[in-house]
Amino acid sequence: MKEGRVIQSTGSWYKVVANKTDIIIDCRLSGRFRLNDYQLTNPVAVGDYITFSMNDDGNGTIEEIKDRENYIIRQATHGRQGEQILASNIDQAIVVQSIKQPKLNEGFINRFLVMCEAYELKPIILINKMDLASEKAIEFIDDFIRTYNSIGYKVITTSIYNDESLEHLKEQLKDATSAFVGPSGVGKTSLLNNIDADSDRPVAEISDYSNKGTHTTTYAKLIPLHFGGYLVDTPGIREFGLVNIEPWELSLFFPEMLEPRQHCKFNNCTHSHEPKCGVQQAFEDGEIDPERYHAYLRMLDSLDDN
Repeated sequence: MKEGRVIQSTGSWYKVVANKTDIIIDCRLSGRFRLNDYQLTNPVAVGDYITFSMNDDGNGTIEEIKDRENYIIRQATHGRQGEQILASNIDQAIVVQSIKQPKLNEGFINRFLVMCEAYELKPIILINKMDLASEKAIEFIDDFIRTYNSIGYKVITTSIYNDESLEHLKEQLKDATSAFVGPSGVGKTSLLNNIDADSDRPVAEISDYSNKGTHTTTYAKLIPLHFGGYLVDTPGIREFGLVNIEPWELSLFFPEMLEPRQHCKFNNCTHSHEPKCGVQQAFEDGEIDPERYHAYLRMLDSLDDN
């Protein structure tokens, strides 16, 4: 039996790099995992450490998936039941948005941050294409950075035309296993091509009609970076559905609500309508950013509808 790490998922086949080698083996999954992990649309994820056996044809069969230290997970989309793991065993989860083409989606960011809090991931917010930012947009980003820094989140800004921002990004990625997650068109692949000399992945244009990106990364892939570390480049996703979070616990994943919620009259307070609510009081006193509080209420409504 051999050990390795999954570096690419292409549906029913997985590329595995064998431990202490550069040898890549094409592996399939033992059928029993599809029964054991019926809630997952992908029982094996990029970043998984696994054991595998070799077959006579030179391919392998994945026999065991090691316990995951952490993972990025979302609700399956397009009417499918279950959940999808985007990447596992990572040091930092980077939600990538662009200031324009397509425009920044703060709701996506907030849902991603809740997932990171719930699954004990270190999140970073990356706002790309700053070369397209107007003066008004720059003022918005400055306010955005102050708000999210104040509650403990790191925000970095980048442009492929700004070498200083790319060097800053490289320092953030160096010697860590990171994952890029965000919609198509925000520039994940362009950033990768510009920070890593060994990467030359195809980049698609933004649609003039929809102002949304087209998918250039079809499958998640764990990419070694020439300056040290690994980056999981994931396919663009438009939705980020929360997984296994109950309405009563949602506020636990908003850092700015942790102290105010201790002053609520009711233990099961949802901080939306109840009397003598510490979170509502903190919001009214200006201690919680309005957009964050309203994002919380929208998420709460979505959880109640499930």
